[in-house]
Amino acid sequence: QVQLVESGGGLVQAGGSLRLSCAASGRTSSRYSMGWFRQAPGKEREFVASTSWTDGNTNYADSVKGRFTISRDNAKNTVYLQMNSLKPEDTAVYYCVAAMTYYGTSAFQYPNWGQGTQVTVSS
Repeated sequence: QVQLVESGGGLVQAGGSLRLSCAASGRTSSRYSMGWFRQAPGKEREFVASTSWTDGNTNYADSVKGRFTISRDNAKNTVYLQMNSLKPEDTAVYYCVAAMTYYGTSAFQYPNWGQGTQVTVSS
């Protein structure tokens, strides 16, 4: 089991940037694949981005490709989501997730979830 704590959410104007952080703690927390999901009001939770701990490969939702970048610092057991060119439709609660090896798009494959951080993009 790994514990995840997100930070960095907030209110930003359209076109602006935010960087989310997710600190992982627990046994072998640096050996987890990690990622981000988001959930907007009245909508289902959706995959945003992920990164594999084994080879650093990344995976992005089409809606954020070219705007968002996921990265990780294994020494700090932290994963980041740099969000640029934000749009009002990016408004959601963003959740950090972790799994032993899986870094795909299915929420059901991630057993570890953070509490979420709110991102609001105003038009």
